[in-house]
Formats: sequence, structure tokens, C-alpha cells
Amino acid sequence: MDCQYQLALHMKTPDGYESYAEFCIGVDGAKAKELFRKLKGSTAENTEGIILMELRTIFRGLPIDIELKYCTLDQVTENCRQISKYVFSSLNFLSHNSG
Repeated sequence: MDCQYQLALHMKTPDGYESYAEFCIGVDGAKAKELFRKLKGSTAENTEGIILMELRTIFRGLPIDIELKYCTLDQVTENCRQISKYVFSSLNFLSHNSG
């Protein structure tokens, strides 16, 4: 799967946010934004949101933020489930159409 859109996860620590995971979600910006909008979380920073989820695009090798969400651990659990389903469907759809 080509990767121009990513979801990056950053955990809140006493020193700020530390990156700990990235999901490659493909090359279709409209689909990437649609997925991100379905994910749980708040666009406003809050005390419960210990995880920052970042939708970003890669342009000339550099990440550019598109949207951010602050999530609780429970929200991230559900979001990872949704992201995994999306990636699974995308990869299986691509493999059926490429051969």
C-alpha cells in the first residue's frame, strides 16, 4: 500500500507528547479525512485526552498536519480497531484488483 496519508499517535508525558505509533492509510485524501472524522476524540485539547491522534500527509518527504484529535485510552482502543478494519479492507481490495 502506497502511503501519502498517515495517522500518527502521540502519548502525553510530563515532557510533552511522545510519538509511539503510525498507521499508513493510503493515498486517497478524501478517504483519509473521512476515516479520521469517524474516529472518536475531541478536536479541542482537554485533560482526559492523553493521546493525540494526528492525520497528516507526506509532502516531499515531510509530514504536514491536517487534523488533530485528543483521545482517551478507551477512544484510542476503538479508533485502532476502526483503523485496522479500514487498512484490512483497503489492502484486500487492492490485492483483488491488482491481479
